[in-house]
Amino acid sequence: MQQQADFGLVGLAVMGENLVLNIESRGFTVAVFNRTVEKVYHFVQGRAKGKKIIGLHSIPELVASLKKPRKIMLMVKAGKPVDDFIEQIIPHIEKGDIIIDGGNSHYPDTIRRTKYLESKGFLFIGTGVSGGEEGALLGPSVMPGGSPAAWPHVKPIFQSIAAKVADGTPCCDWVGSDGAGHFVKMVHNGIEYGDMQLICEAYQIMHELLGMSADEMHDVFTKWNTGDLDSYLIDITKDILAFKDADGKPLVDKILDTAGQKGTGKWTSVTSLDLGIPLTLISESVFARCLSAIKEERVAAAKVLHGPKGSAIAEKQAFLADLEKALYASKIVSYAQGFTLMSAAAVEYKWKLNYGGIALLWRGGCIIRSAFLSKIKEAFDKNPDLANLLLDEYFRQKIESSQEAWRRVIATAVTNGIWVPAFSTALNYFDGYRNARLPANLLQAQRDYFGAHTYERIDKPRGEFFHTNWTGRGGETASSTYVV
Repeated sequence: MQQQADFGLVGLAVMGENLVLNIESRGFTVAVFNRTVEKVYHFVQGRAKGKKIIGLHSIPELVASLKKPRKIMLMVKAGKPVDDFIEQIIPHIEKGDIIIDGGNSHYPDTIRRTKYLESKGFLFIGTGVSGGEEGALLGPSVMPGGSPAAWPHVKPIFQSIAAKVADGTPCCDWVGSDGAGHFVKMVHNGIEYGDMQLICEAYQIMHELLGMSADEMHDVFTKWNTGDLDSYLIDITKDILAFKDADGKPLVDKILDTAGQKGTGKWTSVTSLDLGIPLTLISESVFARCLSAIKEERVAAAKVLHGPKGSAIAEKQAFLADLEKALYASKIVSYAQGFTLMSAAAVEYKWKLNYGGIALLWRGGCIIRSAFLSKIKEAFDKNPDLANLLLDEYFRQKIESSQEAWRRVIATAVTNGIWVPAFSTALNYFDGYRNARLPANLLQAQRDYFGAHTYERIDKPRGEFFHTNWTGRGGETASSTYVV
């Protein structure tokens, strides 16, 4: 077969199809294959008809159609299907050819696959692709990592299909070696969980505490989308609140309150525990989805467990202004935690991450795109070694100017029995982070009392550990000191 295609793609589900159309629209010829071959036929005869898209019926045919070095992107379900396709492709490619995993793979798998393929002389890229169906077609955020030698070969394609910010800069650049791209995409998805949960809690406050209709909330979110909270998720929320069912009533009111998830939020939370980073808001957002899933149990509990009856809010507009500030302050905390997790991972895996550049990757195409991200880029441009976004002057001032409103909203919600886990944990993190003295001294004393786990003293150098025989019966032997 004549080698005529610039790029190959396996997996013609929603994201795969739209990426192929996007790539072709930028002047590249694309060869496609799908495990269910009928999909190839329907795609080529349908949306791809008349375009520079070649439908093929086997992996060998796909490989044979590609120009060298071959570039083959997998858009298949994460996990075993990725490994299975890699094994199918390997016998037919040559050294220097590139396999790309564009799915939501777990970054440890990407680290493993990079090492495995490089050991055989091949190159591997694990890339995050965010933006959903529309982003894939019109311009996603693309977060590639893996074999650095592969980047020059795919850069023209990836940057041409990516979303662009106002000055034309593509929302795509090299993130780092082995699993860095998929790690950054995982954190993106975790932050997405946090953003969505915060918005939903604001909605719940408006609905339960203020008694607002969907149309009234639509007006509020429309206004918010013109200020600091300007973002894709605020924008689609206003649209959702305005959407009417066939009977003219708001569709959102008819949707069952049980949330689904695909696991990337959980991965983010588990990774934060592994690295010892307090990713409280994203983790709380994952738990919130888990709690929503036990719908029948909650309905039964609501009949026997009672909270406060609630009281009317006298100054509705003033409270909404407070709510806007509380949402923004909580959002700052969520992103601060996410970037801190990436910083810890960079040390653990020896990645050289450009945090301002990552914020730029998220400025367009992806689900968490917002005006807010330009401020994050500015913060890291000023100080690439910034330990926490809360320490940046802009974000510090924003938090401080929002603090009273933030506390009023949470206090009012809690007093009235409104469920606000993400708002609450954001404020708790802020209060913990700004506190020079936490009660962990007592905790360490407890650990030393029952387990001889030792402690440090404020009047001695850091790294010097002590044990006390608290009861007089325990002896002087201490447990070894280590951190999990």
